Amino acid sequence: MGAGVQFEDFLPSMARKLGVEGLIEELCKGFELLMDPRVGKITFRSLKRNAAMLGLGELRDDELSEMMREGDLDGDGALDQMEFCVLMVRLSPELMQDESHRAFQC
Repeated sequence: MGAGVQFEDFLPSMARKLGVEGLIEELCKGFELLMDPRVGKITFRSLKRNAAMLGLGELRDDELSEMMREGDLDGDGALDQMEFCVLMVRLSPELMQDESHRAFQC
């Protein structure tokens, strides 16, 4: 993601507090809050509309677009639930250093 995008990383503390299953449940809830219910995915428009709920309201359109591009693994222009969860984990380097990362390994 671009150097201008800054966010407070709550995932490691959430993982410690909730456990891995609880963290995954919270990520799923976050996905549901951000997704466009008509498409079942997070689109740029749904992210922009709902970003303030996650404390991302101050992000510019180009920063939101970069976040979408970084997470869009299949290139369809939207984030499905798996892409969203992978993006959130990738944006949390501390989480990957924590013991909780083992739940995300196959």
